[in-house]
Amino acid sequence: MPMFRLQSPYQPTGDQPEAIEQLVAGLARGEKFQTLLGATGTGKTFTMANVIARTGKPTLLISHNKTLAAQLYEEMKELFPDNAVCYFVSYYDYYQP
Repeated sequence: MPMFRLQSPYQPTGDQPEAIEQLVAGLARGEKFQTLLGATGTGKTFTMANVIARTGKPTLLISHNKTLAAQLYEEMKELFPDNAVCYFVSYYDYYQP
């Protein structure tokens, strides 16, 4: 059984299959930084979930705001119901001078 089993009634479509292949290939080459660009609603989270499922590696998703972090958490929980999906919010901004 795969370490991360993606559960979704959908399959990658449009540009998603190529993006998934390129990101997985970049990870296999040891690239430390990659960027996934897409407009709102184009399936970036679903694309990331497919990369996670394909590589089978624990993954840290970082968001620039708490609203998006909560959204990513909920979506990843739905896509990976058999895996631990955790949510952590730093309150660093409260302690800045």
